[in-house]
Amino acid sequence: MSDAAPHPYVGLWVTEDGQIRHELLPNGRYVEARGLRERAYEGRYEVTGSHIEYWDDTGFTADGDFIDGVLHHAGMVLYRQ
Repeated sequence: MSDAAPHPYVGLWVTEDGQIRHELLPNGRYVEARGLRERAYEGRYEVTGSHIEYWDDTGFTADGDFIDGVLHHAGMVLYRQ
């Protein structure tokens, strides 16, 4: 990763019920917690504009979009914490 400032979406994103939590780390990695499973998924991600692409360490991919300060990902809506 370059020395440039991280994109504005770095940080913790959570569903309204708190069950799904995405932590977007400044090093291009993410950790997703589900319920009591703190590291249910993890991998790398890239943000281009307001679009995010995920590559999980287990091999699957996903994507999402930041719309009006809210992350829309795989049918979920996550809010910044």
